[in-house]
Amino acid sequence: MDCQPENPPQERRRRLALAARAPGLAADAFAALAAEDPDLELLERPDPAALTRLGVAAQAICWLACPDEARIAADLRWLSSSESTLLPCFDDAYPPLLRESPGAPPLLYVRGRVDVLCEPQLAMVGSRNPSAGGRATARQFAASFARLGLTITSGLALGIDAACHEGALGADGTTIAVLGHGLDEIYPREHQELAGRICVAGALVSEFPPGTPPLNHHFPRRNRIIAGLAHGTLVVEAAGKSGSLITARLAGTAGREVFAIPGSIHNEMARGCHELIRQGAKLVECPEDVLTELKISLSTQLLATPGTGPAAIRPAGSVLDKEYKILLDALAFEPASVDSLIERTGMNSESIASMLLILELDGYVAPHPGGRYSRLARQ
Repeated sequence: MDCQPENPPQERRRRLALAARAPGLAADAFAALAAEDPDLELLERPDPAALTRLGVAAQAICWLACPDEARIAADLRWLSSSESTLLPCFDDAYPPLLRESPGAPPLLYVRGRVDVLCEPQLAMVGSRNPSAGGRATARQFAASFARLGLTITSGLALGIDAACHEGALGADGTTIAVLGHGLDEIYPREHQELAGRICVAGALVSEFPPGTPPLNHHFPRRNRIIAGLAHGTLVVEAAGKSGSLITARLAGTAGREVFAIPGSIHNEMARGCHELIRQGAKLVECPEDVLTELKISLSTQLLATPGTGPAAIRPAGSVLDKEYKILLDALAFEPASVDSLIERTGMNSESIASMLLILELDGYVAPHPGGRYSRLARQ
């Protein structure tokens, strides 16, 4: 799939800007309109009967009949000056997982690298007021996932969100921040510098037009995009009532995996995670717990990405790299723990865990309860 959007001519950009401002326009109706009218002329010369037949909401039709021309002109100026992209749901560059999600936005505003929206993503969210340990855990986990080729998606909020973005960037990985307001401003203001770094290594994303303020009721809508973009959502720390739990619930509704890191029973910020685990979220103690669950949906894409993540260290065909041979030689046909393999090989735990995942995907090893692995006999 080509994940680079076309650079539309000014006339088409104007029509997309009209659609982005149309209240109540649903993604399926917009896709139906584009299928019947590829030039999107109906947006500038709306036919109420035709638009109604295509499923366009009455309020959207009313707005298209008398749009706010000053706002549209300002939007077009901002798109040009900020080098941002307005991405419709029927474009090949629109993230396919989000397109499949309930309530997908008809258009996305994107600043930065549009291509990362099509990359395999893990959403990581949590408290705005985390413990020092929670912040460190978020940063470490995000860095581990980023090194393996996963794009980390979060919401640029204070606390856990920021730690996740920082962890991915610190590992030279990619990260996406989904905002609950227009991309012409950054909220919170103290994340201006972080947002600039994300634009270089990843992307800022919003469904809200420029000038939209960060109102409370925007953030649940933001959360559904975070959940919809990713193969799974990992909650690091969350209180009993938290926006992070909304994201997790939306991920489950979209059929995605939900993960939670447990904490101390004395930590208020662990209660939300414990509640998620009671409801069926996967308990996570190390990054491999997430990777193992996601391997069916992610392995093909990750392993097919040249030069990144597991693909960069995957054994080529039947010829194993030296490190893989050492690890396999140390791994008997009886189950062994990662700690045992550390002692036998002298490698660190992160390297061994990553290599074991690749060897498992290639059919060299088999996992066992308790985080142990054994070697498989190959023909």
